[in-house]
Amino acid sequence: MKIVEEDKKLVLTEVCDFNPVHTFMCGQCFRWDQENDGFLGIAKGKAVFVKSISDTQVEIYNATKADFDEIWQDYFDFSTDYGKIKKALSGDDNLKKAIEFGSGIRILNQDPFECLISFIISTQNSIPRIKKIIAKMSELFGEEITYNGKKYYAFPTCDTLCKLSEGDLAPLKVGYRASYILDAAKKVKSGEVDIYNLYKLDTLSARNELLKIKGVGPKVADCILLFSLKKHEAFPIDVWIGRIMRLLYLDENASMKDILKYSSENFSSFAGFAQQYLFYYARENKLIG
Repeated sequence: MKIVEEDKKLVLTEVCDFNPVHTFMCGQCFRWDQENDGFLGIAKGKAVFVKSISDTQVEIYNATKADFDEIWQDYFDFSTDYGKIKKALSGDDNLKKAIEFGSGIRILNQDPFECLISFIISTQNSIPRIKKIIAKMSELFGEEITYNGKKYYAFPTCDTLCKLSEGDLAPLKVGYRASYILDAAKKVKSGEVDIYNLYKLDTLSARNELLKIKGVGPKVADCILLFSLKKHEAFPIDVWIGRIMRLLYLDENASMKDILKYSSENFSSFAGFAQQYLFYYARENKLIG
């Protein structure tokens, strides 16, 4: 991949296996919105606009080469060989179809604390409502960012959230999740859950640490592991993935334990990638509700 810094943007050429639509619309993130011919996103305290020019060229506005080296190369997982992953998974006919359909999916390496709070909010919530809550939370408690004359807001820090009360969170209308958000912030702040160092642990140990937090069950923990801690063998199972796996691989009576066993034995260290390809393919083709 070649990177050229031009006026207020980066031009990436010879890009492989990256399509912003596939990546931002596969359910892994909540702060990217489609605008005109690209996506406006708030991540790592920055506001950027990402636009696909062709299958092999992408432009990132409001970013420098230094930003790319420090933030965006890792965030967009550009160091990972997705061609190798696709080849390994394409021996499975269902996955081959899913990969062809969502060939430009990349798993984003999001901030672990933001990912933790976001997926606590996601519990029993629709994506539009999750996005609305996170945007409001950021507006109320995050740092202001200006881009193209508009105001945006970074995700609030752990230091900020752990000082709040449930009353402070009332405008977000998150209900019972308010106590979970505060519990998460306090446990991260105190170091009881050292979220920024969980990547150093094996997946099971990291998952057990996350399960110490109120409102974090196996599905939320696995989302955090996969989308912010590079635990690619994690296989988050929500109601939709459960339906997909029962429809394509198992039977209607398969339990979560059965699904996890199948994913571990058949998708192995690439289970998280398989999950994203399958979810996007099934949802976009209406194989699930």
